[in-house]
Amino acid sequence: MKLKLKNQVAVVTGSSTGIGAACAIGLAQEGVKVVINYHSSKEEAEDVVKKIKGAGGSAIAVKADVSDEKDIKKLFKACLKEYGHLDILVANAGIQSDSSFTTMTLKEWNKVIGINLTGQFLACREAAKIFRKQGVHDRSRAAGKIICMSSVHDEIPWAGHVNYATAKGGIKMMMESMAQELAPDKIRVNAISPGAIKTDINEDAWDTPEALEKLLTLVPYGRIGQGEDIANVCAFLCSDAADYVTGATLYVDGGMMLYPGFSDNG
Repeated sequence: MKLKLKNQVAVVTGSSTGIGAACAIGLAQEGVKVVINYHSSKEEAEDVVKKIKGAGGSAIAVKADVSDEKDIKKLFKACLKEYGHLDILVANAGIQSDSSFTTMTLKEWNKVIGINLTGQFLACREAAKIFRKQGVHDRSRAAGKIICMSSVHDEIPWAGHVNYATAKGGIKMMMESMAQELAPDKIRVNAISPGAIKTDINEDAWDTPEALEKLLTLVPYGRIGQGEDIANVCAFLCSDAADYVTGATLYVDGGMMLYPGFSDNG
């Protein structure tokens, strides 16, 4: 299958590390010009840019706090200044700030909701404005493609992470509502919900044999996911091969959503 993404332009928020970096590199391998967004890790963002350029691709790094409306506008302005158009948004930026529910502070709640949910709203809104203005073009059958990065915790409750799970649940309904509203403009909106993916954000869940063994009891497929597992799905959803797909959530989780606790009749 040829994805035919060459010369398209993508903004990938939170793409200096982890899943965001994997998606940015994966899109660049398909010929997409990529804007690497970071908040504080400039060196890591520049490393991603170097990897893309070293492989013959095109990328720039732009600092922006996705929860800040002014920063979001600057991010997309920088994209248009460098590349002249926009075809893809991967709204990926996210954090965890974990606490039990009764000890969670308002600051911990607001920080996660601000970046993980409000940040996606702001980025998606700005991208949709650009897509509407551009209309359908010869680079794609769609006027624009939005990928919201969610989590299996948009469905699976997660004690001790109520702010994170709430944000991801909100992303699911926001994505579906955006997809419904923007479809007549030929703007496709979908979500990817990763399960256990090997990144720095969840290192304590896989960095020892004991931790990994415990984690894999939740994954019927028997392995932890890699960034490229998400990147491959992201590239597909951004391509014309997925032109009739909008409002969908693809769970990339090795079967975590299959309730493995019931595999032996519970």
